[in-house]
Amino acid sequence: MMTASPYSNLPPESFWKTGVSQQRPKFIEGLYKKRFAISPTDPIATAGSCFAQHIAKHLRSHSYTVIDVEPAPPGVSAETAIKWGYGIYSARYGNIYVVRQLLQLAREAFGEFTPTNAIWEKDGRFYDALRPSVEPRGLESAEAVALHRHAHLRHVAKIFKRAKVLIFTLGLTESWIHQEAGTVYPTAPGTIAGSYDSTIYAFKNFTHSEILDDFLTLRSFLQERNPELKFLLTVSPVPLTATASGHHVLAATTYSKSVLRAVAGELYERFDDVDYFPSYELITSPLSRGKFYEPNLRSVTSEGVEAVMRAFFRSHEAPGERPPEPAAAQRRRRLHPESQQRQKDKVVCEDILLETFAR
Repeated sequence: MMTASPYSNLPPESFWKTGVSQQRPKFIEGLYKKRFAISPTDPIATAGSCFAQHIAKHLRSHSYTVIDVEPAPPGVSAETAIKWGYGIYSARYGNIYVVRQLLQLAREAFGEFTPTNAIWEKDGRFYDALRPSVEPRGLESAEAVALHRHAHLRHVAKIFKRAKVLIFTLGLTESWIHQEAGTVYPTAPGTIAGSYDSTIYAFKNFTHSEILDDFLTLRSFLQERNPELKFLLTVSPVPLTATASGHHVLAATTYSKSVLRAVAGELYERFDDVDYFPSYELITSPLSRGKFYEPNLRSVTSEGVEAVMRAFFRSHEAPGERPPEPAAAQRRRRLHPESQQRQKDKVVCEDILLETFAR
């Protein structure tokens, strides 16, 4: 059957004019069409870079079943809980910036990987090098860190066995590794704890093929233990705070996000159990004219986060499904709207500490 052009019968979202220019920045029609349904009763695991913290918060506020195997002790305030790594993700593993870090965690949780130089020291206190931010003051001994990590890993294994959906936000390609053993760390030694030794540690900028291979290995590894597990990927719209690549930070950011988006796209095309949600596109689109970023041109505004989650729930939630806000919460929000919003938008990011090295 012949037509004037293969573009003749394409839908509006296929053209920049109707798909972007004529759309509203807070919601671009047709940008996201869910691949599979996520029920509010499905156990959801969340992990990833700083931006992923927003997703977990909003899922909980919409009564989705977000797994939390390491909740804060009773009586701990929300602010203190966040500071100590509670309630941010499905366990207290902190931010997971690169795929190999998540693969490493999964293998360790099932006893198939042992990290090297996993305990760092600072001022007589000891830190878990694989999640240094969850104990801001450190622990009293290396033995205490090892015991805490052992308990943590038992919880992590439960997550991977129980979850039906793993929502993972791809954040960075840049990381720091142990040169000989290959252990990946969430932050450079010497930033929170430990000290940098160029004969031991090395900068690593993961390539597209490396990240893709790591995720393929991760997918197979987890689905062997949990055949029902599906994946929903996003790419963080938050630029790099700093780069050790030797390139300008703007070029390094473009490289990092381009690689991650390409990996996510290829995984989406290859597997029916992998969905991609375009949070990156919603925030960085020219249509938003930069208004979804704070004045530092890096942090995402609350308006931007709301736009992202509105697009998600428009596909994954039936109208009226969200329960009414409790009366006490409504009163707190009316009396202290600014503090409530600040607490809601607060995220924990180790990489922001790198700004202190800027001259």
